[in-house]
Amino acid sequence: MKLSIAKSELLSSLNTVSKGMSSRSTLPILSGVHLDAKAGKLTLQATDLEVSVRHIRPALIELDGTVVVPGKLFSDIIRLLPDAAVTLELNEGSLQITCQQSTFTIRTLSADDFPKFPELNVEKSAALPASVLDAMVKRVSKAVSKDETRAVLTGVLFVIEGATVRMVATDSYRLALIERVLEAPLKEDLEAVIPGRALDEVARLADSESDIQIGLSQNQVVFEFDDTTFITRRVEGSFPNYKQLIPKETSCFIDVSTEEFLLAVKRVSLLALQNSPLRLSFQAKEQTLSLSSAAQEVGDAAEDVMAKIDGGDIEIAFNHTFLIDGLSSVPTETTRIELQSSLKPGLLKSVEGDPFLYLLMPVRLG
Repeated sequence: MKLSIAKSELLSSLNTVSKGMSSRSTLPILSGVHLDAKAGKLTLQATDLEVSVRHIRPALIELDGTVVVPGKLFSDIIRLLPDAAVTLELNEGSLQITCQQSTFTIRTLSADDFPKFPELNVEKSAALPASVLDAMVKRVSKAVSKDETRAVLTGVLFVIEGATVRMVATDSYRLALIERVLEAPLKEDLEAVIPGRALDEVARLADSESDIQIGLSQNQVVFEFDDTTFITRRVEGSFPNYKQLIPKETSCFIDVSTEEFLLAVKRVSLLALQNSPLRLSFQAKEQTLSLSSAAQEVGDAAEDVMAKIDGGDIEIAFNHTFLIDGLSSVPTETTRIELQSSLKPGLLKSVEGDPFLYLLMPVRLG
């Protein structure tokens, strides 16, 4: 194998496929990157057996060949090379990397031991603008659980119904839901629980101007975009019935400036150390939202924010980190808060027609 490729293009390809590279596996081959050079193209692959990523890049191929290189070392070398053409040449179990006056020789791994890239029998598929996927993922990703003992909560419920695209995520302490209505309905309806980490990576990798082709097989999901194929396992299990979790009744509606409220929460929560709750007191007569927090042996903080309150007085407490995450995901100038009582979940909503909802479980007041 012998080929030449621009350093910037090779590094971009490595950054893409590295999302599938294993950093914890006891199998050295899974920490490698598979390089295949032929027909004027360099194909890079990486997999940790849960996620598989393939990227194809044009290159000047002088001699066809296939090799697996240690992924992190190879990426580190390419990253630090001058911004010029890089030549890769395979010689008897070693890969020589040359760029201007720099030369590296690294030992390679057996390409025969590298897992074959999955060939999927796609049952349903749909194309979605990358900009839409990215915007939606950013709004729900913070509510994805990191607790592997409840695997289904580490995923995002992804649904396409006609022209409506919906994502839902919950870690059992909060729930985020976002919908988008496309200009035209898609050909097929889809529903799957997709690992939150994988959705996050795809949203970051895809060019905002491109479309992402999403396909479902029995137990895997494939994303195709920009000469990249990203395959991940679907999360097994039934996603919670989120519709039952969303309160049907509301006793108090509050409209407040998103920016003012968010900044006030950040300031007051400086004294809400560890799991100390952030208290919110809504006074309808004064049309005021009062925030307070206290930490033993440290101090306390309080701040008032003007709000439009429709309903009775309510005092409630939330985890300040979860509240900040929710407010940070509201894109409109005004946030609507809907409450029933101090012991029932609160809702944060976008106003002005943006279909975003963030449910937050309260912290019991002492």
